[in-house]
Amino acid sequence: MGPSKSKQSSQSSQTTIKDKTLSGLGNFIRLLPTGTVFLYQFLSPYLTAILEAVCGLSCFFSSFIDSYVGDDGKTHYGFVTSKGLWPSENSKNVDLSVYKLQFGDFVHGLFALSMFGVLVLLDPKTVGCFYPVSDSSEKTMLKVFPPVAGMVSSGLFMFFPNKRHGVGYPSSTDSSQPISHHT
Repeated sequence: MGPSKSKQSSQSSQTTIKDKTLSGLGNFIRLLPTGTVFLYQFLSPYLTAILEAVCGLSCFFSSFIDSYVGDDGKTHYGFVTSKGLWPSENSKNVDLSVYKLQFGDFVHGLFALSMFGVLVLLDPKTVGCFYPVSDSSEKTMLKVFPPVAGMVSSGLFMFFPNKRHGVGYPSSTDSSQPISHHT
């Protein structure tokens, strides 16, 4: 009876260690947010693309926002239209028709969007997320292209200077004499 009893006790100790290990592993797995992690890994490229698109549209549309000092002495913002700024509720004594939409606004909007795209889409983290590169010539191009695109955009911005006072920029201090925005 001695050898069979020791065999049973070693099997039962192995069973209990095995059961305890599997039970502990099961409890550990329950604590891990595997579903959330999987969902994040699956959706993060799409959410990154959505975030980049929303921020790109923000860059584009910010070129069509201007500000003025209203009758109340406060800075007001409006969207540039072909007739002037919209909305124009606080501007009874301010001529908002001088803030008309011009060709240069589209140039600024498109190049602000393109520069945002270049900087974001060639960022090392974005490149790693969407299209990993391994060739050294591709890596060199990714480092050289943003400054070159910046030089081209700067040259175009010289030909189409922006005189808009969007959000975050000081508006003209004299509301009765708005700056001639575009000629």
